[in-house]
Parts: sequence; C-alpha cells; structure tokens
Amino acid sequence: MEKNKGIEIAEQGSPEVPSLIKYISSSEVAGFDTSDSQFPSPSAKGSEAISPERQHDEPEVINHLRKYSISMPLCSEEVQLQPLHTKTDGVPISSSQLGTAISNHPQPSKCYSQPMPKGHVSQEAENGVKTNHLPGIKAFKDKRFDSFKTWSGRLERQLSILRGKSPRVRETVQDGNDNSRSTDRALPVDRYYDALEGPELETLRASEETVLPQDRKWPFLLRFPISSFGICLGVSSQAILWKALATSPSTQYLHISLKINLILWFIAIALVATVFTIYLLKLILYFEAVRREYYHPIRVNFFFAPWIALLFLVLGVPPSVTKHLHHALWYILMMPIFCLELKIYGQWMSGGQRRLSQVANPSNHLSIVGNFVGALLGASMGLKEGPIFFFAVGLAHYTVLFVTLYQRLPTNETLPKELHPVFFLFVAAPSVASMAWANIQGSFDYGSRIAYFIALFLYFSLAVRINFFRGFTFSLAWWAYTFPMTGAAIATVRYSNQVTNAVTKTLCVILSLISTLIVTALLVSTILHAFVFKNLFPNDLAIAISDRKRRPQKKWLGLRYRSHDSKEIENYLKFVNSNKIDLEASTPLPNGTEKSPSI
Repeated sequence: MEKNKGIEIAEQGSPEVPSLIKYISSSEVAGFDTSDSQFPSPSAKGSEAISPERQHDEPEVINHLRKYSISMPLCSEEVQLQPLHTKTDGVPISSSQLGTAISNHPQPSKCYSQPMPKGHVSQEAENGVKTNHLPGIKAFKDKRFDSFKTWSGRLERQLSILRGKSPRVRETVQDGNDNSRSTDRALPVDRYYDALEGPELETLRASEETVLPQDRKWPFLLRFPISSFGICLGVSSQAILWKALATSPSTQYLHISLKINLILWFIAIALVATVFTIYLLKLILYFEAVRREYYHPIRVNFFFAPWIALLFLVLGVPPSVTKHLHHALWYILMMPIFCLELKIYGQWMSGGQRRLSQVANPSNHLSIVGNFVGALLGASMGLKEGPIFFFAVGLAHYTVLFVTLYQRLPTNETLPKELHPVFFLFVAAPSVASMAWANIQGSFDYGSRIAYFIALFLYFSLAVRINFFRGFTFSLAWWAYTFPMTGAAIATVRYSNQVTNAVTKTLCVILSLISTLIVTALLVSTILHAFVFKNLFPNDLAIAISDRKRRPQKKWLGLRYRSHDSKEIENYLKFVNSNKIDLEASTPLPNGTEKSPSI
C-alpha cells in the first residue's frame, strides 16, 4: 500500500519535494552513488514495474516527504556537477529539456560508496596537499604541538587579524585537574628543579605532566637537542689531531700525509653544516623549545658547543686551503662566547637557584673550554692581548669549577651510569690550556707542562676505571669521550716536540690511536642508532614541563594514612581482639615505651 502511494505521489509531482531533487537524477554526478539502478525520471509513469532488486534504491516516502541517503564515492574520479540551467543561443533550457539531455548522457563508471560521517572534512581537500604518505608534515600539522610552534604564536594571530578573522586565544594545555597551563612565557629556574630530577635534570618526576603528548613520537625537530653539537666537537677535533701528527717534527717518522687532515676537515664541515641547519630550523619553527633549552640550568652550557666547533674547524684548516687567517675571524667567533660567559658566569656569582654550587655539573666545562680554545686560536694567529684576556678569565673560573666538582658537595647528586662519560670533560680544559699557554709564551714551558701533567693524570685516573664506563646503553652523552681524549693526544704531540724520547713518542701514538678509534666507533654507532634503530632521539621531556606545579589529588582517608609507621599498626592490632580496647595503650609513648592494656 505504501509503495503504491509513493508511486502516485511521484506521478503528481508533490509540491513538498524540492525542485532540485525532483528534476535531477543521480547520473548527473560522475561516480556519485552510481549503482545498477537509477532513480526514476520525473516523466516516468507508474505503469513501470519495480523489480525487487531495485527496491532498496528507491526513496522512502513518509508523510509525503522524500528522504535520500547521500554518501561520498570511494573511487578517485573527480566529482563534477552539470549546470542546472544552461543557455543555447541565449535561450534557457527548460526543466523538461534538461531531463531529456540527462537521459542521453553516457553512463559513468560504476563506483560504490560508504556513508561519510557527519561533519567530517577531508584533510587533503582542505589543505589541497596529500599528506598521508608524509609523516613528517602530518606530525608538524598536529594541533597538539601548536604551543611550541613559532608560526602558531603572535605572528599567526597578527596575520589572522589582517585577514579579518578574530584573534586566536593564547594556547593553553589542560591538565588532569582542568587547570589551564600556558606555554607562552619563559619558565623560571625553580620549575626545572621542581618538575625534573637527576643530575642532568632530564627525568620527569612522577607527579608532573608534560604539555606535549606522550602517547606518540614527537616531530624530529622537537626531539633534536642542543647536545647534538657534541658530535661536531668530536669529529672536528680529529682534523686538528691529524694535522698535528702530519706537521710535528717528533712524528715525522710516521710519514702521515696531510690528505687525511683534508678529508677529515671536509667531513667535519659537512657535519657541522648539517647540525647547524637542523638546529636553525628548530629555532625558526619551534622557538619555544629552543628558549626552554636556553633557560635550562644544565643545557645552557651546550650553547657554547657550536662556537667551539667553529673554532676547531679554523684550527684544523689544512695548509693547502689557507695558511693565513684574517684577525677579524677570531673576533667574530669569540663575540658569542663572550656574551654567553657574561650571562653564565654572572649567574654563578650572583647566587640564587643558578649559583655554581647548585648547577655544578661536568658539562659546565664547556663554558670554560671556549676560553682556552679561543686563546689557542688567537695566539696562533699572532694576537696577544685578546688571547691573554680569555686565558685569564678561563683560568679563574676553571679553578673554582674544578674545586666545586671535585669535592662533590652534599647537595649534588651522584651521576648515573648513563652520564659517566661526561667525567672525561675534566681532561679537556687543562689539555687545551697547556697548548694555549704554549702558543702565548712561544714554547712549551713550565706553565704549559703543569697544565699538561694535570690533564694526563686525570686521563689515566679515569681510564683505569673500566667498570665506571660500561654497563649502560648508547646515547649522545658518549660523545663526551671524544674531544677531551683528542685534546690530550694533541697536547702529548706538542709535549713530545719539546721533550723528544721514546716514551713521549710512544705515548702520543697510543693516545692518538685511542682517540681515533673512539671517534670512529661512536660515529658508526650514531649513524646506526639514528637511521637503522631510530632510537637516538627520544621524546625530550625536559623541555615539555608545565609552567606550574600539578595540583595534588585528594585521597581517601585510609589511603592518606597508609604510610604510617608499621609499629603503630601492630600495636593497635594487639588490642583489637580484646574485650575492652584501650586506644591509649595501643599508642606508643614519646619515649618509645608502651602502656599495658587496662582490663
């Protein structure tokens, strides 16, 4: 009965049906719900028989209203709509003529579809770019990382205003207690100590949450730390070592060619350029992450590493490339180091949370090594006053740092095994200082020898403790082995030029081979972990802490007193089964004695 009623309404052309649905069949749209059957044309009569197989494609008629199920095609054909009313020689085509034209339209290819969720918008259609096969771009477009993106901050809000849109509200992250936490302002140093633990402040406390998601791997730039410049220090220092082996009189018997120095120098340049470019992209795209690393009390020391790597490249430049360097190059490279030292050394002296006794760590040697390397380069270029100035500043602060780290104040925590390689940074400063003073004085005199012997003793005292440097997984911290060992080997070569005998010659060969093998092994391991195992750069939780402490959750009364002394619980259980419970007797007296139960 309902079927006959629907056919009758279709014949009469009920006014409740919109004209668009009334006169347009689904064949107008290529690939749009095309199936074995089509809707009947408006001119079709009720005398046509409706097969049972086509009943499911017929529209339902309920209360004289038609309901159509619209779904999107699964095929890759583009959806094209034909114009409803076209003109031929200036005369519009009527609806009936349009229906005739539609019936003569060739049948499109059949393509079945699935219903599309309401409100769903295709990301490819919205952006116009297919990103399904580009996980890097897809991760960058994740809205959960907008708080760390440079272009999602003030600049994007200003551009939105220029386009006539309302300004975007400052992005916040919601924690478990519905407290909004902003990531627009710099974190104070006490937040790093409250939210992180460990000697390097790299481990997130259990009571803290991050402002970035932990359920997935972050974009590569957010996982690329400033400590990656340690790779550049290790490789570029090798170019200096092989240059010294090829040009020193005490090692002429080895017949080492300068081509090794040339090859290593170009490799170092390529590596430094790569790391510089990646971190520059991080600075441009994720400025908030770089700012948090800069305010980190430990990681701020690694901001000296890029400029020290450039100083190493200048020191290791092959003679075939150039023999004379302009003095302006030294001033350009030392200016960033001088500015960083004004900030770091001032914080060590001014007190507060960033005082030296609070932030003392072997990585602080990087802020000292820059002075001695700069003095070494300036003296080798013929400068006098500038190298002496930086040497004096470095010597004063190294003395204080050495004493602070050596005595291990009670407030300092013991370094875990994963950070034991950074102890070799103790060797770097005196090794470079001995060579810097030798260049300033013009010979490897007693002052240079004192610094060299200190470095040599520290080297041997760490090398004999084999168990101290094994039993932990590979990480970027292992690169702390490299340039201190290389610096000690170069200083030994310089010392063997002054004191030439079999012992010094053998020692410089052994130390040079050890440093070269270490750098080669670490470079291969880094490549494998970065490109094969893909675990070199985990999520950097140290930069994703919130700007305020998490609100403690309320606990039940029984849970709050769960941590009471077990002796008090035992005393209470002694009298719980007695006829008369004496609560006073179950509680111990202040002097530790117990009352006898009253009966």
